[in-house]
Amino acid sequence: MTKTETKPPLYFWVIAIVSLFWNAMGVNAYIQQVYKTATFTSMYTAEQLKLIEATPTWAMAAFAIAVFAGFLGCVSLVLRKRFAQQLFLLSMVGIVVQMYYNLFVSNSLEIFGPVAAIMPLTVVAIGLLLYYFSKTSIQKSWLR
Repeated sequence: MTKTETKPPLYFWVIAIVSLFWNAMGVNAYIQQVYKTATFTSMYTAEQLKLIEATPTWAMAAFAIAVFAGFLGCVSLVLRKRFAQQLFLLSMVGIVVQMYYNLFVSNSLEIFGPVAAIMPLTVVAIGLLLYYFSKTSIQKSWLR
């Protein structure tokens, strides 16, 4: 028996496109941090840059997994592919590992202040919402 496809509503496309841009910004942030662009370094104090540069490889790998899996998950949503859910799950693993480092291992709260907690919580919330949105989209046969 084959599942029938259902045409997704307009809000599906709005969420898919907006989340694609959100995750593209995450990929951009990762690339700027890795390549230490002038734009990136100009946003931080010397103390903040020192903390960022001390980020261990495992935390940077988690950052890469989080943003690239999230971006590919959004591309999958736009293409209406079921494996978006697995990509968002992988992204969530990366997010959790990265946020564990940022909030509990490094002293980012001390150096960056409350923003060091607000942005990570926002990223976690959006990551969870995208995972559940993809799961719901599969259940409603919007993804194939």
